[in-house]
Amino acid sequence: MLEQTSPKTPDRPVELAIKGMTCASCVLRVEKALEGVPGVAQANVNLATHRASLTFTPSVNDPQSMIAALVLAAEKAGYEASYIDGAKATEDGLAAEQKQEANVLNRAFSMALILTLPVFILEMGSHLFPPIHHLIQDTIGMQRSWWLQALLTTLILVGPGRSFFTKGFPALWRLGPDMNSLVALGASSAWLYSMVTTFSPEWLPEGARHVYFEAAAVIVTLILLGRVLESRARGKTGSAIKHLVGLQPRQARVLANGVATDVNIDLVKPGDLILVRPGEKVATDGVVTEGQPYLDESMITGEPIPVTKHTGDRVSAGTLNTTTSFSYRTTHTGAETVLARIIRMVENAQGAKLPIQAVVDRVTARFVPAIMLCALVTFLLWLVFGPSPSVSYALVNAVAVLIIACPCAMGLATPTSIMVGTGRAAELGVLFRQGDALQRLRDVTVIAFDKTGTLTQGKPMLTDLVVIDPHHDRATVLSWTAAMQLHSEHPIAQAIVSAAAAERLALPAALNFNATSGAGVSATVANKALLAGAQHFMFSHGIRTEAQTELTERWAAQGKTPIYLAIDGQLTAMMAVSDPIKPSATLAISALKTLGIRTVMITGDHPGTAQAVASQLGIDEIHAQVLPEGKVDQLLKLRADKHVIAFVGDGINDAPALATADVGIAIGSGTDVAIEAASVVLMSDNLMGVATAVKLSRATLKNIHQNLFWAFAYNAALVPVAAGVLYPGFGVLLSPVFAAGAMACSSVFVVMNALRLKRVQAAG
Repeated sequence: MLEQTSPKTPDRPVELAIKGMTCASCVLRVEKALEGVPGVAQANVNLATHRASLTFTPSVNDPQSMIAALVLAAEKAGYEASYIDGAKATEDGLAAEQKQEANVLNRAFSMALILTLPVFILEMGSHLFPPIHHLIQDTIGMQRSWWLQALLTTLILVGPGRSFFTKGFPALWRLGPDMNSLVALGASSAWLYSMVTTFSPEWLPEGARHVYFEAAAVIVTLILLGRVLESRARGKTGSAIKHLVGLQPRQARVLANGVATDVNIDLVKPGDLILVRPGEKVATDGVVTEGQPYLDESMITGEPIPVTKHTGDRVSAGTLNTTTSFSYRTTHTGAETVLARIIRMVENAQGAKLPIQAVVDRVTARFVPAIMLCALVTFLLWLVFGPSPSVSYALVNAVAVLIIACPCAMGLATPTSIMVGTGRAAELGVLFRQGDALQRLRDVTVIAFDKTGTLTQGKPMLTDLVVIDPHHDRATVLSWTAAMQLHSEHPIAQAIVSAAAAERLALPAALNFNATSGAGVSATVANKALLAGAQHFMFSHGIRTEAQTELTERWAAQGKTPIYLAIDGQLTAMMAVSDPIKPSATLAISALKTLGIRTVMITGDHPGTAQAVASQLGIDEIHAQVLPEGKVDQLLKLRADKHVIAFVGDGINDAPALATADVGIAIGSGTDVAIEAASVVLMSDNLMGVATAVKLSRATLKNIHQNLFWAFAYNAALVPVAAGVLYPGFGVLLSPVFAAGAMACSSVFVVMNALRLKRVQAAG
């Protein structure tokens, strides 16, 4: 699982909650306002999460003043902003904001619906059902019907529809029109025309005296309905974050002087001793001090089988104790736990902008002004060339253009898919630390793997020891070699030390130890100069190994790594170490081939051993005896062949390669250095996560393209229809009422399409 790290310096992006955004043009306006504040290096605003992520230039030394300036800049642009405390953000997530937003929208829609139904029945009922027309005519009369519609519609516009005007017209005055501006212009135009018809009909030609109160009322009501549905659907996109946040217990049972006391999780400090009973979740990160529990760590690793923990083992917040009680010492709390770090990774990925979004931003920056111009041209053309009453036709078609073209769907197309895709990835054990890796991974053509600890289990065992020099016996050779390797942390060295410990051999002191990365080690043991390592290490010290070629090749063919031992400059013994292949490796390589990806192994191991492992796994290409710095060179060569490269590794020596690759994928059980260098992290050592990451990347980008196609195609097709292009040939006009319904459906469709990503299954 992920390793803990020390608390980060306060250079994380600052996050603001932004209220009042309704479309893509809002996003661009907020970004422009925030980036206009001196000291802001970059502002990234996400419509789906209603959040802004900001990074500052190095010259900023007073973040609090910067935050105040940012809030003021957002307010001047017409939006409400508030600072999000990073430590509390992981606890609260989006739930409170979404609930409040949903309540406001539900109340507004309910009130609008109650007021709109009589207007719709009075006006549209008269047109659709003659008996209703006669009933109105015989009871209240048509003029009083118009008065009643005027009253109800006015109440709708100043009540539940007021936000469209309080936000839309100021945006228009600032020369930054948005969706609210379009709705405000459309609804107010229909209302104003109808008011003139009702109370000052002499201002209009007799044939143009029609009322469109139902259009103004229904437009507001339908768009509010669309926002309600969209809000509910968007609430589901953040379900992964809510699930992760829900894993954090709210209390911990702290032991003090032998007495257990329930304490709020916010009050637990590093160093506290905590008791966990069967069926309870671990409250913080820590180290086991007593007991041998079985912990269900599936929420982090994705592995369903509980893991046995012993004294000294790490435990993580949110994992479930399935058996006996145990106690542990807290090491990390709050925002520094593994769970909190996972939540931050998911939030960062969900708030990221993919390169594809840049195209959308450029289009939407000009979209609303272009639609307003289109509506004006539509009005003038119908006014000049339209049939009588031309004023009515001009008004209705111009309003329809304004309403149907709201760019909500464009603004939601990318962020909603990213939210659902990265959230689903987290549920399947794949963390996208950087959101843009989601797009790059789709284009990967070659995936290169490290061998030891990545394709193999990273726990080698000594399988063979052949003494060549008759002046030394097996026990002496093993004990001297283990004494030297005791100073090394390499897995092969640990295998030799473990073999000596299993035979209970006494280890003498080793002096002058020296390690050559990826090659071998040397030391003085029992006044003898020892060298142990790979064949090329022996060659570099002038020691010949040709006589052992047959044995070396036989071991290599069996997937064993040959280790040469020289004492006082003479080849003395040969050892073989085998590192078992991970059970998931074969399935993962096969799954990647099915996805059309070429696989490569880059290792410092003997070519024969590398070939044996590659043959078992079905890897397409191998590069053996590659030093750590050589891995980067190999990746650059692959990239020179026009390949998009991903690299999978787990060790410190893999960090440069992980950073160099187009996409670095770190095994979550690996070192923290490797994880920080990677853009994608697998939360367990199951390599099927690599194929799952590729599958999710492709599914998410496909989903984004579907959303963008729908959003753009919808506007490209229906704006001309709303303008009346079909009227000369077919007599077809699009009512503003239907335009409002179509616009609302467009946004809901995009969000619901994104939610289909929740059904994507793990590869294999």
